[in-house]
Amino acid sequence: MTHAVSGRGDEHSAAEDEFADVPEGTEEECESVFAPLPPARGRGFATTWWGLRWLKALEQTALDTEQLKRGKRVARAGAVGAVSVRSGRITAVVHGTDRSAHRADVLLREFDAAEWDRLCDVLTAEGGHLAALLDGEMPPRLVEDAESAGVELLPGVGDLEPECACGAWDHCAHTAALSYQTARLLDQDPFALLLLRGRSRRTLLQELHRRAAAAPSPTAAPQGVPAQEVFALGVVVPPLPAPPALPGAPGEVPLLEGAPAHELDTEALADVLDAATRRAHQALAAALAPGHASEPLPEAPTADADAVRLAAACTRPEVTRRLAAGSGRTARELATAVAAWRSGGADGLAVLERPWQPGAEQLASARARLEAEASPEPDSVEGNRWTWASVQLRLAPDGRWWPYRQVDGDWWPAGGPEHDCASAYAVAAAEAEDAARLG
Repeated sequence: MTHAVSGRGDEHSAAEDEFADVPEGTEEECESVFAPLPPARGRGFATTWWGLRWLKALEQTALDTEQLKRGKRVARAGAVGAVSVRSGRITAVVHGTDRSAHRADVLLREFDAAEWDRLCDVLTAEGGHLAALLDGEMPPRLVEDAESAGVELLPGVGDLEPECACGAWDHCAHTAALSYQTARLLDQDPFALLLLRGRSRRTLLQELHRRAAAAPSPTAAPQGVPAQEVFALGVVVPPLPAPPALPGAPGEVPLLEGAPAHELDTEALADVLDAATRRAHQALAAALAPGHASEPLPEAPTADADAVRLAAACTRPEVTRRLAAGSGRTARELATAVAAWRSGGADGLAVLERPWQPGAEQLASARARLEAEASPEPDSVEGNRWTWASVQLRLAPDGRWWPYRQVDGDWWPAGGPEHDCASAYAVAAAEAEDAARLG
């Protein structure tokens, strides 16, 4: 269910609407089974901030980074079966690179009754938290408020405990693959994390419904004090209010009517407003995330880069043609730039359009890595671009490698960045092989 959230009162109503019809006294087994996901070629395993936090807990816990890399390749190939999520445990059958099948489990501590009671207090006090969860989002404020109440929603270092039929004592390729796949599931449904912590969606909504029914009616808001009286008394100015809660989704763009067609292209303007609304929602989510105040300000986009960003969100061909002309690109050049933007935003576009010369030490390290992974020697190396027959890798200044494949004589982005060149080569080669097979 998707709610239009515009204030605390509306958020509370939206949340109540969702669980008002949940019957009291029903029981359900605390387990959900998610169907196997397709291969994750050309994309990351997590795009949401809470999915990335899950991966951070995994990658900082595992002692063997090589096992993590193998697990990532197994998950990327789609070798993780149906994932069972229940209280304190996720389970799946994982097929290794040798085609052997192993049951893999990852354990996470369940909340006790006191922790659940405090978490329900947090959800009851701020209706927007529940509305966001029901819309498939986990607001940073919810995690912060829960932590303030002594409840750690997201796992930390050492919290993900592996168990595998292969007998490994640390995270092996099978439990790592299951953990990477779970990050994709959490992206889609943050309630899976609450189920893992011990409460199903239905059970949680029943408890919140019970609390809402038992809560006293709200009293009338105080009338306040005239400003003249406050200043006359010399009262100290109160602190600023808390930041707003993140709406569950960007707002709807209003209908634009009444302007003559020769004066204003209302449909094109609606596209721009829609893109601006979604960008504002993303910016607010980033501003409310922990640690945002210490992050450097992003660079302002150039007019050309902003044209690509708008084109990536645009669905109307006539608007796309105008953006191409306005940015000095052909339609094909703009399509390539849009693919780069979708693979990595401004960073992906910079890799497409800005070649540079890396140092000799960095190039030598990359060659050694390719040899260790038995990847073929490139046919040519020009600056930051390594080229094979139908595959190209581009090294960014931050050390990440971006995969490309050849399309009708041009180089086309094949996915997001990888931290090592061998993984990037595997992604690009797989994309090129799929394209050749499909003709």
